[in-house]
Amino acid sequence: MIRAFAILALIFGGAAQAETMKMAVTTSFHNSGLSEVLLPAIKDETGLDVQLLVVGTGQALRLGQAGDVDAILVHSKAAEEAFVADGYGTHRREIMYNDFVFIGPEVDGAAAADADSAADALQRIAAASAPFVSRGDDSGTHKKELSLWRAADLDVGSFGEWYKSVGSGMGASLNTAAGLGAYIMSDRASWLNFGNKGGMALVFSGDPVLFNQYAYLPVNPELHAHVNAEAAKALEAWLTSGAAAALINSYKIGGEQLFVFNAKD
Repeated sequence: MIRAFAILALIFGGAAQAETMKMAVTTSFHNSGLSEVLLPAIKDETGLDVQLLVVGTGQALRLGQAGDVDAILVHSKAAEEAFVADGYGTHRREIMYNDFVFIGPEVDGAAAADADSAADALQRIAAASAPFVSRGDDSGTHKKELSLWRAADLDVGSFGEWYKSVGSGMGASLNTAAGLGAYIMSDRASWLNFGNKGGMALVFSGDPVLFNQYAYLPVNPELHAHVNAEAAKALEAWLTSGAAAALINSYKIGGEQLFVFNAKD
């Protein structure tokens, strides 16, 4: 009888405690505020207590390579595919998307708002030597920004002091841009959730090249036996579920939707 009671205590005692896993996520995802909506629902519906390590995409991938997290949620497709191809991740699963936008001073001295493409907007900013803040942190946003300069036939290595690489996350970089009255590229969600908008405005968006996909990558337990692969699998099942879709698609700020769920079975 005592033995049976002890077994029941173990079963119900274990069920009462949430299982913990670690996930590296981008600062742009965290700055959007969506994590504050998703994490309580994940804990309630799966029992998983997901601890976030908020870093840029490059650092998130390095944490995965080292086995310091169980999964990552990032937004740089080429880097993600390389991570999986090199055996660090088991696979890549797309979850949701939004887009990048160009933010700048309300008095748009570079006339970026008149551009007809992202390349044109960047060429106007460079031609005016208008202050531009780059995250400079090897994040997904930083990688995308650099690719857009290259697509505009511009070399950031040749830029003058007007181009400021700050090595910071999305929120801190937006604060720097606001303080300097500078242009910056941001994901739309972080911009909408940014509180210090005084004197700043969205000056350009809508070019298809500004598409911003977020993907989930479980860390490979064959390389790191200690990672919580079962928890990562359970979290993936939830992130691709109807419950996640409803929360992601309904998350809005000022009536504007921040992310679109696009996970496929």
